[in-house]
Amino acid sequence: MKNKAVGIIIAIAAVLLVIILLAGMYTVAENEYAVVTEFNRIIKVADTAGLHFKTPIIQSVRKVSKAVQFYDVAPSDVMTSDKKSMIADDFILWRVTDPSLFMKSLNGSTSNAQYLANVATYNATKSIISSMTQDEVIAARGEKLTSIITEDANEDMTKYGIEILQAEIKALDLPNDNKSAVFERMISERNNIAASYAAQGEASAQKIRNETDRTVAVMEADARKQADILEAEGEAEYMKILQEAYNDPEKADFYNFTRSLDALQESLSGQNKTILLDKDSELAKLLYGAGLEEGKKQPSPAVTAPRLEE
Repeated sequence: MKNKAVGIIIAIAAVLLVIILLAGMYTVAENEYAVVTEFNRIIKVADTAGLHFKTPIIQSVRKVSKAVQFYDVAPSDVMTSDKKSMIADDFILWRVTDPSLFMKSLNGSTSNAQYLANVATYNATKSIISSMTQDEVIAARGEKLTSIITEDANEDMTKYGIEILQAEIKALDLPNDNKSAVFERMISERNNIAASYAAQGEASAQKIRNETDRTVAVMEADARKQADILEAEGEAEYMKILQEAYNDPEKADFYNFTRSLDALQESLSGQNKTILLDKDSELAKLLYGAGLEEGKKQPSPAVTAPRLEE
Protein backbone atom coordinates (compact mmCIF):
# COMPACT_ATOMS: atom_id res chain seq x y z
CA MET A 1 0.00 0.00 0.00
CA LYS A 2 2.83 2.30 0.90
CA ASN A 3 4.62 1.57 -2.40
CA LYS A 4 1.44 2.30 -4.30
CA ALA A 5 1.11 5.70 -2.65
CA VAL A 6 4.73 6.51 -3.49
CA GLY A 7 4.10 5.60 -7.12
CA ILE A 8 1.10 7.90 -7.32
CA ILE A 9 3.10 10.75 -5.82
CA ILE A 10 5.92 10.22 -8.34
CA ALA A 11 3.44 10.17 -11.21
CA ILE A 12 1.82 13.37 -10.03
CA ALA A 13 5.23 15.01 -9.66
CA ALA A 14 6.21 13.93 -13.15
CA VAL A 15 3.00 15.42 -14.60
CA LEU A 16 3.57 18.66 -12.71
CA LEU A 17 7.15 18.76 -13.95
CA VAL A 18 6.00 18.33 -17.57
CA ILE A 19 3.39 21.05 -17.11
CA ILE A 20 6.00 23.38 -15.61
CA LEU A 21 8.44 22.65 -18.45
CA LEU A 22 5.76 23.26 -21.06
CA ALA A 23 4.75 26.47 -19.32
CA GLY A 24 8.35 27.60 -19.54
CA MET A 25 8.50 27.20 -23.34
CA TYR A 26 7.07 29.42 -26.09
CA THR A 27 7.51 29.78 -29.85
CA VAL A 28 8.04 32.86 -32.00
CA ALA A 29 6.92 33.06 -35.64
CA GLU A 30 8.77 34.85 -38.46
CA ASN A 31 6.32 37.78 -38.57
CA GLU A 32 6.03 38.56 -34.85
CA TYR A 33 7.80 39.72 -31.74
CA ALA A 34 7.44 38.01 -28.34
CA VAL A 35 7.52 40.38 -25.37
CA VAL A 36 8.33 38.61 -22.08
CA THR A 37 6.98 40.38 -18.97
CA GLU A 38 7.35 39.70 -15.27
CA PHE A 39 4.82 41.35 -13.00
CA ASN A 40 3.96 43.75 -15.86
CA ARG A 41 7.62 44.66 -16.31
CA ILE A 42 9.23 43.91 -19.67
CA ILE A 43 12.10 41.51 -19.22
CA LYS A 44 13.10 40.84 -22.80
CA VAL A 45 11.91 40.84 -26.42
CA ALA A 46 12.40 37.78 -28.64
CA ASP A 47 12.50 38.72 -32.32
CA THR A 48 14.01 35.55 -33.82
CA ALA A 49 11.75 32.73 -34.93
CA GLY A 50 11.92 29.43 -33.06
CA LEU A 51 11.57 27.91 -29.59
CA HIS A 52 12.32 30.08 -26.53
CA PHE A 53 12.16 29.65 -22.74
CA LYS A 54 10.86 31.70 -19.85
CA THR A 55 10.29 31.29 -16.12
CA PRO A 56 7.03 29.40 -15.71
CA ILE A 57 4.13 31.04 -13.89
CA ILE A 58 6.12 34.17 -13.00
CA GLN A 59 6.75 35.33 -16.55
CA SER A 60 4.21 35.77 -19.35
CA VAL A 61 4.51 36.34 -23.10
CA ARG A 62 2.61 38.76 -25.38
CA LYS A 63 2.90 38.56 -29.16
CA VAL A 64 3.25 41.69 -31.32
CA SER A 65 2.98 41.56 -35.11
CA LYS A 66 5.99 42.54 -37.23
CA ALA A 67 3.92 42.69 -40.40
CA VAL A 68 3.13 45.87 -42.33
CA GLN A 69 -0.46 46.77 -41.53
CA PHE A 70 -3.02 48.67 -43.60
CA TYR A 71 -5.44 51.26 -42.27
CA ASP A 72 -8.01 53.13 -44.34
CA VAL A 73 -8.50 56.72 -43.20
CA ALA A 74 -11.98 58.21 -43.53
CA PRO A 75 -12.34 60.96 -46.19
CA SER A 76 -11.98 64.47 -44.78
CA ASP A 77 -12.43 68.06 -45.97
CA VAL A 78 -9.27 70.13 -46.36
CA MET A 79 -8.75 73.74 -47.41
CA THR A 80 -6.01 75.00 -49.73
CA SER A 81 -4.11 78.25 -49.20
CA ASP A 82 -6.27 79.93 -51.86
CA LYS A 83 -9.40 78.94 -49.90
CA LYS A 84 -10.46 76.10 -52.19
CA SER A 85 -12.17 73.16 -50.52
CA MET A 86 -11.04 69.64 -51.37
CA ILE A 87 -11.81 66.13 -50.13
CA ALA A 88 -8.81 63.95 -49.22
CA ASP A 89 -9.15 60.18 -48.84
CA ASP A 90 -5.98 58.63 -47.37
CA PHE A 91 -4.68 55.20 -46.45
CA ILE A 92 -1.80 54.28 -44.14
CA LEU A 93 0.79 51.51 -44.16
CA TRP A 94 2.42 51.15 -40.75
CA ARG A 95 4.33 48.65 -38.59
CA VAL A 96 5.78 48.19 -35.09
CA THR A 97 9.51 48.91 -34.98
CA ASP A 98 10.10 48.91 -31.21
CA PRO A 99 7.88 46.39 -29.37
CA SER A 100 9.05 47.58 -25.93
CA LEU A 101 7.94 51.17 -26.57
CA PHE A 102 4.80 49.90 -28.24
CA MET A 103 3.90 47.91 -25.14
CA LYS A 104 4.80 50.69 -22.70
CA SER A 105 3.11 53.57 -24.54
CA LEU A 106 0.13 51.87 -26.17
CA ASN A 107 -0.13 48.69 -24.06
CA GLY A 108 0.41 46.69 -27.25
CA SER A 109 -2.96 47.81 -28.67
CA THR A 110 -3.22 47.75 -32.48
CA SER A 111 -6.36 49.88 -32.41
CA ASN A 112 -4.58 52.55 -30.36
CA ALA A 113 -1.70 52.56 -32.85
CA GLN A 114 -4.10 52.91 -35.78
CA TYR A 115 -5.89 55.77 -34.07
CA LEU A 116 -2.63 57.67 -33.51
CA ALA A 117 -1.50 57.03 -37.09
CA ASN A 118 -4.90 58.20 -38.35
CA VAL A 119 -4.71 61.46 -36.37
CA ALA A 120 -1.11 62.10 -37.43
CA THR A 121 -1.92 61.48 -41.11
CA TYR A 122 -5.03 63.68 -41.03
CA ASN A 123 -3.11 66.54 -39.39
CA ALA A 124 -0.22 66.18 -41.85
CA THR A 125 -2.57 66.11 -44.86
CA LYS A 126 -4.46 69.16 -43.63
CA SER A 127 -1.26 71.07 -42.82
CA ILE A 128 0.47 70.30 -46.13
CA ILE A 129 -2.53 71.04 -48.35
CA SER A 130 -3.37 74.25 -46.47
CA SER A 131 0.12 75.54 -47.32
CA MET A 132 -0.39 74.98 -51.08
CA THR A 133 -2.72 76.42 -53.70
CA GLN A 134 -5.19 74.12 -55.40
CA ASP A 135 -3.12 74.14 -58.60
CA GLU A 136 0.00 73.23 -56.62
CA VAL A 137 -1.83 70.40 -54.87
CA ILE A 138 -3.07 69.00 -58.20
CA ALA A 139 0.41 69.32 -59.73
CA ALA A 140 2.09 67.63 -56.71
CA ARG A 141 -0.39 64.78 -56.27
CA GLY A 142 1.17 61.37 -56.45
CA GLU A 143 4.61 60.37 -55.22
CA LYS A 144 5.71 63.89 -54.30
CA LEU A 145 2.69 64.68 -52.13
CA THR A 146 2.78 61.20 -50.57
CA SER A 147 6.41 61.65 -49.57
CA ILE A 148 5.73 65.03 -47.92
CA ILE A 149 2.68 63.82 -45.97
CA THR A 150 4.41 60.59 -44.88
CA GLU A 151 7.43 62.46 -43.55
CA ASP A 152 5.27 64.95 -41.66
CA ALA A 153 2.91 62.29 -40.22
CA ASN A 154 5.80 60.07 -39.11
CA GLU A 155 7.49 62.81 -37.10
CA ASP A 156 6.14 61.83 -33.64
CA MET A 157 5.51 58.12 -34.18
CA THR A 158 8.89 56.88 -32.96
CA LYS A 159 8.00 57.56 -29.32
CA TYR A 160 5.21 55.01 -29.67
CA GLY A 161 7.48 52.40 -31.19
CA ILE A 162 5.68 52.47 -34.56
CA GLU A 163 6.53 53.79 -38.02
CA ILE A 164 4.28 55.07 -40.80
CA LEU A 165 5.81 53.64 -43.95
CA GLN A 166 3.41 55.33 -46.33
CA ALA A 167 0.59 57.84 -45.89
CA GLU A 168 -0.91 58.26 -49.33
CA ILE A 169 -3.89 60.12 -50.70
CA LYS A 170 -5.74 57.51 -52.73
CA ALA A 171 -8.35 60.04 -53.87
CA LEU A 172 -8.23 63.83 -53.95
CA ASP A 173 -11.55 65.16 -55.11
CA LEU A 174 -13.48 68.39 -55.28
CA PRO A 175 -16.80 69.15 -53.63
CA ASN A 176 -19.72 68.83 -56.04
CA ASP A 177 -20.48 72.56 -55.96
CA ASN A 178 -17.20 73.63 -57.58
CA LYS A 179 -16.27 70.60 -59.67
CA SER A 180 -17.74 72.01 -62.89
CA ALA A 181 -15.95 75.35 -62.60
CA VAL A 182 -12.59 73.72 -61.91
CA PHE A 183 -13.01 71.20 -64.72
CA GLU A 184 -13.93 73.97 -67.19
CA ARG A 185 -10.87 75.96 -66.15
CA MET A 186 -8.64 72.91 -66.51
CA ILE A 187 -10.11 72.18 -69.95
CA SER A 188 -9.53 75.79 -71.00
CA GLU A 189 -5.92 75.67 -69.80
CA ARG A 190 -5.25 72.43 -71.68
CA ASN A 191 -6.86 73.87 -74.82
CA ASN A 192 -4.56 76.89 -74.57
CA ILE A 193 -1.56 74.59 -74.15
CA ALA A 194 -2.69 72.52 -77.16
CA ALA A 195 -3.13 75.68 -79.26
CA SER A 196 0.36 76.83 -78.25
CA TYR A 197 1.86 73.47 -79.27
CA ALA A 198 -0.07 73.58 -82.57
CA ALA A 199 1.23 77.10 -83.31
CA GLN A 200 4.80 76.06 -82.53
CA GLY A 201 4.39 73.03 -84.77
CA GLU A 202 3.01 75.11 -87.63
CA ALA A 203 5.87 77.60 -87.28
CA SER A 204 8.40 74.76 -87.37
CA ALA A 205 6.64 73.21 -90.38
CA GLN A 206 6.63 76.54 -92.24
CA LYS A 207 10.32 76.99 -91.49
CA ILE A 208 11.04 73.51 -92.88
CA ARG A 209 8.93 74.25 -95.98
CA ASN A 210 10.78 77.55 -96.58
CA GLU A 211 14.16 75.86 -96.22
CA THR A 212 13.05 73.06 -98.55
CA ASP A 213 11.76 75.54 -101.17
CA ARG A 214 15.02 77.47 -101.00
CA THR A 215 17.06 74.27 -101.36
CA VAL A 216 14.93 73.16 -104.34
CA ALA A 217 15.29 76.60 -105.99
CA VAL A 218 19.09 76.45 -105.58
CA MET A 219 19.19 72.90 -106.99
CA GLU A 220 17.00 73.92 -109.96
CA ALA A 221 19.23 76.92 -110.65
CA ASP A 222 22.32 74.72 -110.53
CA ALA A 223 20.64 72.20 -112.82
CA ARG A 224 19.66 74.89 -115.33
CA LYS A 225 23.18 76.25 -115.22
CA GLN A 226 24.64 72.80 -115.91
CA ALA A 227 22.09 72.25 -118.67
CA ASP A 228 23.01 75.57 -120.30
CA ILE A 229 26.70 74.67 -120.06
CA LEU A 230 26.09 71.24 -121.62
CA GLU A 231 23.89 72.76 -124.33
CA ALA A 232 26.54 75.37 -125.16
CA GLU A 233 29.20 72.69 -125.28
CA GLY A 234 26.95 70.62 -127.55
CA GLU A 235 26.34 73.58 -129.85
CA ALA A 236 30.05 74.27 -129.99
CA GLU A 237 30.75 70.64 -130.82
CA TYR A 238 27.99 70.73 -133.44
CA MET A 239 29.44 73.85 -135.09
CA LYS A 240 32.87 72.27 -135.00
CA ILE A 241 31.52 69.21 -136.81
CA LEU A 242 29.79 71.40 -139.40
CA GLN A 243 32.94 73.37 -139.92
CA GLU A 244 34.94 70.22 -140.43
CA ALA A 245 32.29 68.92 -142.85
CA TYR A 246 32.28 72.05 -145.01
CA ASN A 247 36.03 72.43 -145.04
CA ASP A 248 36.43 69.07 -146.83
CA PRO A 249 34.69 69.00 -150.29
CA GLU A 250 33.93 65.29 -150.11
CA LYS A 251 32.45 65.58 -146.63
CA ALA A 252 30.51 68.68 -147.69
CA ASP A 253 28.97 66.81 -150.64
CA PHE A 254 28.02 63.86 -148.43
CA TYR A 255 26.61 66.19 -145.83
CA ASN A 256 24.53 68.04 -148.42
CA PHE A 257 23.38 64.69 -149.77
CA THR A 258 22.20 63.45 -146.35
CA ARG A 259 20.58 66.80 -145.60
CA SER A 260 18.71 66.61 -148.90
CA LEU A 261 17.44 63.16 -148.04
CA ASP A 262 16.36 64.40 -144.59
CA ALA A 263 14.54 67.34 -146.19
CA LEU A 264 12.83 65.01 -148.66
CA GLN A 265 11.72 62.70 -145.84
CA GLU A 266 10.33 65.61 -143.86
CA SER A 267 8.38 66.92 -146.86
CA LEU A 268 6.71 63.54 -147.43
CA SER A 269 5.05 63.47 -144.01
CA GLY A 270 1.27 63.52 -143.80
CA GLN A 271 -1.26 62.57 -146.53
CA ASN A 272 0.29 64.60 -149.36
CA LYS A 273 3.05 62.55 -151.06
CA THR A 274 3.64 64.95 -154.03
CA ILE A 275 6.54 67.40 -154.22
CA LEU A 276 7.50 70.06 -156.78
CA LEU A 277 11.18 70.53 -157.47
CA ASP A 278 13.20 72.91 -159.53
CA LYS A 279 14.95 71.06 -162.28
CA ASP A 280 18.30 72.58 -161.32
CA SER A 281 18.04 71.61 -157.66
CA GLU A 282 20.39 69.03 -156.23
CA LEU A 283 17.44 66.94 -155.09
CA ALA A 284 15.97 66.89 -158.61
CA LYS A 285 19.30 65.85 -160.00
CA LEU A 286 19.46 63.10 -157.42
CA LEU A 287 15.96 61.83 -158.25
CA TYR A 288 16.27 61.98 -162.03
CA GLY A 289 19.83 60.74 -162.15
CA ALA A 290 22.80 62.90 -161.80
CA GLY A 291 24.67 60.70 -164.31
CA LEU A 292 22.53 61.59 -167.44
CA GLU A 293 24.58 62.70 -170.37
CA GLU A 294 24.92 66.38 -171.01
CA GLY A 295 22.48 67.70 -173.61
CA LYS A 296 19.99 64.85 -173.13
CA LYS A 297 16.56 66.35 -172.75
CA GLN A 298 15.08 65.86 -169.37
CA PRO A 299 11.41 66.13 -168.47
CA SER A 300 10.37 69.31 -166.79
CA PRO A 301 9.79 68.63 -163.03
CA ALA A 302 7.27 71.47 -162.97
CA VAL A 303 5.08 69.69 -165.53
CA THR A 304 5.70 66.02 -164.87
CA ALA A 305 6.76 65.97 -161.27
CA PRO A 306 7.04 62.42 -159.99
CA ARG A 307 4.87 61.05 -157.18
CA LEU A 308 7.07 59.75 -154.46
CA GLU A 309 5.58 57.17 -152.07
CA GLU A 310 7.09 56.40 -148.69
